Amino acid sequence: MTEKALVEERFRDIEENYKRIRENICEAALRSGRDEKSVRLMGVTKTVDSLYINHALSLGIDLIGENRVQEYLGKRDELHLDGVEKHLIGHLQTNKVRQIVGEVDMIDSVDSVKVAKEIGKESAKRGLVTDVLVEINIGGEESKFGLDPSKLTETVCEMAEISSIHIKGLMAIPPICDSSTEIRKFFMNMNRMFLDIKAKKLDNVSMDVLSMGMSGDYVEAILEGSTMVRVGSSLFGKRVY
Repeated sequence: MTEKALVEERFRDIEENYKRIRENICEAALRSGRDEKSVRLMGVTKTVDSLYINHALSLGIDLIGENRVQEYLGKRDELHLDGVEKHLIGHLQTNKVRQIVGEVDMIDSVDSVKVAKEIGKESAKRGLVTDVLVEINIGGEESKFGLDPSKLTETVCEMAEISSIHIKGLMAIPPICDSSTEIRKFFMNMNRMFLDIKAKKLDNVSMDVLSMGMSGDYVEAILEGSTMVRVGSSLFGKRVY
């Protein structure tokens, strides 16, 4: 098969995947008693070539998430980003904050007051307010980043005092589970925390976004209240590292 034929085949796969994902989101939103427009689809572009990202954008994807600062900055100029929202969703080291502030619309993986303060400092230098999500380690896994759920309220209150950031919601990656029932319990707990913080009506905290659910579990996440699902391999195909 020629390179052109391979590209066209992958384009068709992305089109079929996108249609299926949209249908699944619609069905899950309706099952949870919500409008499908209440759930945003993020195309996760980790390891995906610009050619295929641009094809997905042409289909209607208007939100992308990249895991690594350098990968995003390396691809950015090749992407058709007019009208597209850009998020950083991977772990952010303090020494990379300077490179990404002002380059994306939201940083979804703020997992410490230290990182939040650095984002605030760099944002203030540029005259910006950076929207952020607070990442929760919902399963208490040593291998994952994120706040201890028991410290969420006090940490959010501390972060909310940082000028030049605005807390828009929460993000989480649950542990690998053996069943849909098990994973829904983690998502349910996340939604409870989200609603609890929202009810406190804290200054500089809007709680508009609950980002949970990826390629293998986005339906369960929507059923438990997710407003943003992060889909990579189910949209673009298996990652090539």
